[in-house]
Amino acid sequence: MSHATDQYLIDINLTTQRLQLLRGDEVVMDVLVSSAKNGPGEIANSQCTPRGWHQVRAKIGGGSEINTIFVGRRPTGEIYTPALHQQHPKRDWILTRILWLSGLEPGCNRLGNVDTMRRYIYIHGTPDSVEMGRPGSHGCIRMRNSELIELFDRVPAGTRVLIHE
Repeated sequence: MSHATDQYLIDINLTTQRLQLLRGDEVVMDVLVSSAKNGPGEIANSQCTPRGWHQVRAKIGGGSEINTIFVGRRPTGEIYTPALHQQHPKRDWILTRILWLSGLEPGCNRLGNVDTMRRYIYIHGTPDSVEMGRPGSHGCIRMRNSELIELFDRVPAGTRVLIHE
């Protein structure tokens, strides 16, 4: 018997900076992303992207306007604009939707100082000006807002995510 969460797999390749959404053997989405500027790694406060098996623990922001700004996983009521970026040039923008990841491998990406969820690692939207296809985040997986909405709308909470090199 198949569960809804078994329908899809999100495969994130850190080497190629690509996210593929797989349904069985079929590639449903294949898009460029941006992972951590500091590279792969699991340790808390490393600002690295954790590897291994994860799941989508929570889906946040469904129905929010594109470019909605999130802080602490809550919409601020603001919509991102280039002018706002000029006011806060160093800010790491979390926009549109959040898929909050939780590690599934104790000692690798779950519990202790390697806990993906406690590190607040997400798949999230980013300004259109951010370059995809090369590392640049503080640990999260950044996506184009329109592609993130498509992914968010397709996958249920509990969907498996594999992050690898």
